[in-house]
Parts: sequence; structure tokens; C-alpha cells
Amino acid sequence: MYVAVKGGEKAIRNAHAQLAEERRGDTGVPELSVAQIRNQLSLAVDRVMAEGSLYDPELAALALKQARGDVIEAIFLLRAYRTTLPRFAATEPVNTAAMRLKRRISSAFKDMPGGQMLGPTFDYTHRLLDFSLLDDSGEAADAPQATQADRSEHAEPCATAPRVCDLTGMEELLEPAASGESDWGTEAPVGDLTRDPIRFPVDRDIRLQNLSRADEGFLLSMGYSTQRGFKGSGGHPFAGEIRSGTVAVELAPEELGFPVCIGELKVTEAELLFLYDGSETTPPQFTRGYGLTFGSNERKTIAMALLDRALRCRELDEEVVAPAQDEEFVLSHSDNVEATGFVEHLKLPHHVDFQSELEILRRLRTEWTERGERRAQLLDTMKGAA
Repeated sequence: MYVAVKGGEKAIRNAHAQLAEERRGDTGVPELSVAQIRNQLSLAVDRVMAEGSLYDPELAALALKQARGDVIEAIFLLRAYRTTLPRFAATEPVNTAAMRLKRRISSAFKDMPGGQMLGPTFDYTHRLLDFSLLDDSGEAADAPQATQADRSEHAEPCATAPRVCDLTGMEELLEPAASGESDWGTEAPVGDLTRDPIRFPVDRDIRLQNLSRADEGFLLSMGYSTQRGFKGSGGHPFAGEIRSGTVAVELAPEELGFPVCIGELKVTEAELLFLYDGSETTPPQFTRGYGLTFGSNERKTIAMALLDRALRCRELDEEVVAPAQDEEFVLSHSDNVEATGFVEHLKLPHHVDFQSELEILRRLRTEWTERGERRAQLLDTMKGAA
């Protein structure tokens, strides 16, 4: 990671002071509070938590305020703080099948058990600017009003339902979970991307960890590339199920010997279905792509599922023909904190390096000129001899 170099301390202090002034903005306007950011910019807060690898809405909101709304800078701040925290225990795998649902949809199964739950979504909005939101005096005058019954029903997650793909079976046309697996975890020890560096090729557990905290924009563009034909998995995928809500976090203390709930997390989960032509050992069937992130972030979980399926090419004996199938390319360039360090370090002083390259360039140009002069002399000599 590249960080600021020492030097120009007075100028740096002045830059920090100016940054604080810019962050505050017009003092005639009330200051934006962390509570306001947490409650009213919740999707930005959720993204910072997901890519910062730390579930704490208040700290994520604080990071957004400190970063002046720069999401990647806020993610950097949260990651840096995360490294200072002790790790005293590991929780049980969360059971997303027992998720208390706030939203649950499927584009593949119309009449799924438990029904579809639209929940809060932009999917059916007209994408027109709502100028009534410029009124800061209170609620927008012409905003759609929910009934009291709707408020009581949907103010908090209100239902649970098992995953629809686990219920249908689809006459064995959907690939089963591998033997020994429970949901998407395995009985084998799970790797930890935050403690051990990636070594290629990687197993799916590490791959999903990487994608879960990867930059949303990068995943979106890579996932989009698979839909445009740069992929090895065939056909148009279907959203088997997309769900969001809260899941229980359980810890099994050694002195108790059984798990106890210590809190809840808000998560989004996506499972996509892809048509697979089969191989010598596997019959044609639908295969799965999976995504799971902190908070409400359907766009990222869908893109994550697209890439998860594309990166399963080795497992499914598919030829690597596209960038989205190259795990080293995808996983090595997906982390926005690491990418930011390498890209933005170009702003830092490189005076010595630049002077060195200037000297090299001057020497190369002198040698180039001398070679040209020698060629000209040789041509003149050859012409005189002729």
C-alpha cells in the first residue's frame, strides 16, 4: 500500500485545514449529522460496510462524512480502522434460509412458496427527478403515502421462507449442492482472505470472499461483459431468487457448547441460474452463481453471482475464453482500496525518480543522435566510393 511520504509538513497541515473547511461547506447550512447519513443515505452506508469488510452502520456513516461523500475513501478509512480491531472469536455460518425477509423476488419462479415480496426498490420508479424533495420543510407534499397497515407490515422484516431453489428441485435439472456442503459453506476449513494472501488457483470460498468486498463498479462492468458475450457459460441467466433482510449471528462459546445469538446483520443474497450443456461426466442442467453482501445491494450481488459462475469454468471443464473467466485477472484487480493505492500514489512526490528518467532519456537521445550522424557519414562515404 502506498501512503503519503514525509515532507512539507506545514503545507500538509494547511491542506488538512482546507479539507476540513471544504468538508463543512457553507456554515449557514446545518451540518450533516452521522445519524442523518446512516438513516437517509443507507445504500451508500451499506456499500461502505460491504467493501470495507466491517459491519458497523455508524462507523460507515462516519467514514462517509469524513470522506466528503467519496465512497472509496470511506471504504479505505473503514478498512484501516478494521485492522486495529482484535479478533476474539469466529461465529457460526449465517443461515440465510432463515432470513427475516424485507424483499424477496424471483424472475424464474412466478408462484414460489411464500410469495414474492417487492419491498423497497427502485425497480418500478420512472427515474424522473422528484423536485418536491427540494422542500426541506418536511415530507414531500406529493410523495406516495403508505397506509398504516402497510407501515406496520413492512417497517421491519416480517417473514421467513426457505430458498425457492431448494424447494423446487426442478426434476433434478438444477445442479445439487456438493456432498458434505451445507448451504454454500463446506465442512472443510474456510480460508481467510484478510489473513492470508491469495495464491492462484483459488478455491471458491476465497473467491467469494474476494468478490463480496470487491469494488461494485468493477464487478458490474465485468458481470456486464459476460452478458454481452464475453463468457464461457452459455445463455441468458435467470434470477432464481434475490432476497434481502436480516440474519442471526450466532457464536458458540466453548463453555456452553452450543450457539447463542449475539446480534443480527442486514444482508442481500442472489442466486442466478445458468443453462449448462454438460460434459463427459455431468449431464446438461442449470448451474448456479451466488452472491452475498452486507446491507441492501442487489446490483452488486447480481454482478457477483455472474462472476462466480464465470469463474467456475475450471470446475465445469469450460474453456477460458474471456476476461471474466480469468480468476487472476478478476480477483487481482477487483479491490478498490488496493487499486486506489497504486493509482493515486502517482500524485505523491517522484522528483528523484523523474530526474533519473530525465538523465536516461537525455543519454538515449544523445546516443540516437550519434547513431544518426554515423549512418549519415557512412552513406556519404559509400556515395563517394561509388
